[in-house]
Amino acid sequence: MAPSALPLGEPVPPSGELPTQALIGAEARDFGVYIHVPFCRVRCGYCDFNTYTAEELGGVSRSSYAGEVEKEMAIAERVLSGSPRQVSTVFFGGGTPTLLPVSDLAAMLDGVRSRWGLAPDAEVTVEANPDSVGERELAQLREAGVTRVSFGMQSAVPHVLAVLERTHDPDRIPIVVAAAKKVGLEPSLDLIYGTPGESLDDWRRSLDMALAQEPLHVSAYALIIEDGTKLARQIRRGEVPAVDDDLQADMYELAEERLASAGFEWYEVSNWSLRGEHPSRHNLSYWRDADWWGFGPGAHSHVGGVRWWNAKHPSAYASRLADGITPAMGREVLDEDTKRFERIMLGSRLREGLAISELEDSSVVAELIAESLVDGRAALQGRLVPTLRGRLMADAIVRRIAV
Repeated sequence: MAPSALPLGEPVPPSGELPTQALIGAEARDFGVYIHVPFCRVRCGYCDFNTYTAEELGGVSRSSYAGEVEKEMAIAERVLSGSPRQVSTVFFGGGTPTLLPVSDLAAMLDGVRSRWGLAPDAEVTVEANPDSVGERELAQLREAGVTRVSFGMQSAVPHVLAVLERTHDPDRIPIVVAAAKKVGLEPSLDLIYGTPGESLDDWRRSLDMALAQEPLHVSAYALIIEDGTKLARQIRRGEVPAVDDDLQADMYELAEERLASAGFEWYEVSNWSLRGEHPSRHNLSYWRDADWWGFGPGAHSHVGGVRWWNAKHPSAYASRLADGITPAMGREVLDEDTKRFERIMLGSRLREGLAISELEDSSVVAELIAESLVDGRAALQGRLVPTLRGRLMADAIVRRIAV
């Protein structure tokens, strides 16, 4: 939600006011909140997110961050005053949100609660590095109203973690997952596969360790080498091997095999939940084109077909808020063609699938079935759902159907 590079877009009024049409019918749409915490102890070599170590902050203080987000919440409250509705999901992402004191995270959550209210079944998630929390902090998060914690496990293999420049010891994973369960938090584990030098056996070891903790949710993402990252430079110089696409495909198939045998069901190409009962509702809101407001430097928001993005650096973000103006630096009003393309792109990644009626040329569905890329039975019920092979070729499916 807070990429390192931002688009241009059209100017945003200093007040942050949205076009009138953005709030029409808002009461019928889910409303989520994303809070970006851009602080990290170290910068991982593969990371392209909008994050900053202490040396990169340029005088910005972590201690004032919650107050700055509260200022943006005041702007959001004013902008959204014509469409009162409760917040259904909150997600603290980063960065490393748990580098902030729990009291600061609780204060920001209280800001959401006091302005919009939380739905009775609201999902509130905090991302955490395994070495940034213990049972005491997890208990405090639960007391503050957090319901779910997503641990950045990435791998159980030390040499893989070393290439990724992750700082935690794999032995921390059982400790923090057990602590999360003890205090009543739903644990999720994030994994990365396809790291240079990682073997299929390494990946199996990571999957087995993750499943041994009996989490309720697992995300498994293929490593993408982003231009400008340290890892990209290392590969270019020949210091580490390039990512092997075929091996990554084998790793994905192994993930599906191991997770399915343990009772997990995929609901999005890179996400599985136990018995299909514990998906990330916040992430589903993105894929289903709901409304959300993203708070923090570089965060993106979307309300009623209008998308906008904040100033990237924490100092620029804080400066605009100090001047009493929106931190949003640009926005776009999505036209119907763009909305349709995004529904196709996102819907075709979901287990629930995409309505075939969305396609301008439905004859391509028969071709996709013949090539074992989409499920034939689901197609007969009017839904385009990728098969396992189709999930491996999700981008190719989109190119075929988004015409």
